[in-house]
Amino acid sequence: MPELAARTTESVASSARGPEAHRPGATLAVTSAATALTLTNYTAPMLTLPSMTRAFGTPASAQAWLLNGTPLGLAVLLLVAGSLADDHGRRRVFLLGTLALGLTTALGGFAGSTLTFTLARVAQGAASAAVLAASLGLLAHAYPAGADRIRATGVWGAFVSAGIALGPLLAAGLSSLADWRLTYEVLAAGTLLAAALGTRTLAESRAPRAGRPDIAGALTLGLALAAALTALTLGRDGWLRVPVGALGVAAVLLTAVFVVVERRSRTPMIDLSLFRRPAFRAATAGALFTGLAVIGFFSVLPALLQRGAGLSPLTTAWLFLLWSGTAFVVALQTRRLAGRISATYQLALGFALSTAGVLGLFGTLEGGSIVRLLPGLVVAGAGSGLLNAALPRLAVDSVPQERAAMGSGANNTARYIGSSAGVALALALSTTGADTALVVSAVLGVAGAAVTLWAGAASPTRRAGSGR
Repeated sequence: MPELAARTTESVASSARGPEAHRPGATLAVTSAATALTLTNYTAPMLTLPSMTRAFGTPASAQAWLLNGTPLGLAVLLLVAGSLADDHGRRRVFLLGTLALGLTTALGGFAGSTLTFTLARVAQGAASAAVLAASLGLLAHAYPAGADRIRATGVWGAFVSAGIALGPLLAAGLSSLADWRLTYEVLAAGTLLAAALGTRTLAESRAPRAGRPDIAGALTLGLALAAALTALTLGRDGWLRVPVGALGVAAVLLTAVFVVVERRSRTPMIDLSLFRRPAFRAATAGALFTGLAVIGFFSVLPALLQRGAGLSPLTTAWLFLLWSGTAFVVALQTRRLAGRISATYQLALGFALSTAGVLGLFGTLEGGSIVRLLPGLVVAGAGSGLLNAALPRLAVDSVPQERAAMGSGANNTARYIGSSAGVALALALSTTGADTALVVSAVLGVAGAAVTLWAGAASPTRRAGSGR
């Protein structure tokens, strides 16, 4: 009876909001646009990193912070944001997130030092967490199941690729007109516009359960992830140093405390029993290795091309667009795979293609011909498109309908933990040669395919869209 009453209340509230409750297309458009802007903000520093480090006087040992600030905020707060969105309103969390992202991005454009820019990027990551977690929750509510959901999550995943593509290109273009700061002011304006559109088009939805926020779980998880990612970033200067070891131990202990807290909570931030579901395990493993193998390497690829091949920022941006643009096109076309291949196998295929493409770049990043770069970027882009389309689909299909935002938060948490580790690893390895980082990315891609297939092996249903 309480659940029935809650569902009835939600239905009445949604109906009272007017016609926007029956506009799934508008929901898809606004959430996809905001997601693209979020990822544009995420990737913009890839091209502005050299100019920022000169402006700030950033030493080589601290450059990883300029890239890892946003994934740190994302990883720490994604699961928290997903839980809050389900319990207290996905529309509310989405709008707060877009507003905060616009404001913090504007502040980042005025930063005067490595520290202030990094802090702004961490705040942008926290705001981005609200946008990404709530947007998939809103989509799951607008598209309850079936082919329409597969199409919608495929479009959303394509706009992830679009945002990744736009960031470096926008940064290169605007930096040539003024300086790197203009990029962040333009992104801030676009994000605030998305927030304004969201107030007029999105309907509220929430999970049919009552309860207080899981403050203890949020605190322990946030501290655990912050300790782990800080250790990964500091480890570039030496993995055997005392601060790195202490942070690593703290991360392990805090994670154990988090597990205990979640098992005892009546309204946990994440239901740990979900890990018994093969589809949820496959989604989480796939997201983690996407961050490690794909996002980590391609986050530093523009800097490697500028430094090793001597390419201009604009040329580098166009090459990066070839990779991410291919991912966009492929993600849009994945709806044609519905009923033919499960999301788990789509992830494995994505890892395989990404690995093949990365290996195709071998020997081209340090003075190689631009023409030799093209096939590898296209193949790797196709793999990324398959990954970007399959991950959101599994994220919402592998959890109960009412916990869609939590599923999104858990999936993206794994993705950005992986990306933070991947960026730190790729930057550290690139000091010994770009091809070293490339080979490790390929090895991690193979591991991602194997682990994803293993995690989802017991899935009772192999048909696309099932996930349970």
